[in-house]
Amino acid sequence: MHLTETLMWILFNIFVIGMLALDLGVFHRKAHEIKLKEAIIWSIVWILLALIFNVLVYFWHGTQAALEFLTGYLVEKSLSMDNIFVFLMIFSYFGVKPMYQHKILFWGIVGAVVMRAIFIFAGITLIKLFHPIIYVFGAFLIFTGIKMGLQKDREIHPEKNPVLKVFRKIFKITPDYVDGKFFIRQGKNLIATPAFRCPF
Repeated sequence: MHLTETLMWILFNIFVIGMLALDLGVFHRKAHEIKLKEAIIWSIVWILLALIFNVLVYFWHGTQAALEFLTGYLVEKSLSMDNIFVFLMIFSYFGVKPMYQHKILFWGIVGAVVMRAIFIFAGITLIKLFHPIIYVFGAFLIFTGIKMGLQKDREIHPEKNPVLKVFRKIFKITPDYVDGKFFIRQGKNLIATPAFRCPF
């Protein structure tokens, strides 16, 4: 990888982190319910940024790379519509107030991105150390794909989530939300709020 390309990736990641920091630390610093108009405006902003990046990819790597990025973006955007209903169901189940939903969703997505990055790099390392494991990964992918296909219309019950069950055993949780905070102090103890539980 050339120095220029490395620098471009560094600048890209700094830009993404900067935009995320602006989103949560400036524009949504004060918890509030996001109305339809604000949601539409922010959707347009993020879509325009993606399209601008797509133009940069076109001039940076050519037509093929730009088309691949646009295709991937459109596919991911379409799939994300499915997630909206899952988020709404989770927020409804946990009784998350509209004014706290953006913050919880934001950190839930950041956590998912971090976990995905960890698993990707761990997977790459394992493949380099033991190449046949790629067949194990492939079999697991096929298995999960079939399982998801068969359970497409099955109802989701958050209370049965094994991670949530373990979470309840480890952490003490306040009965109510506390100004959108994830943790509060009670004496010398650090106690989780329902807001911290939601992303799990």
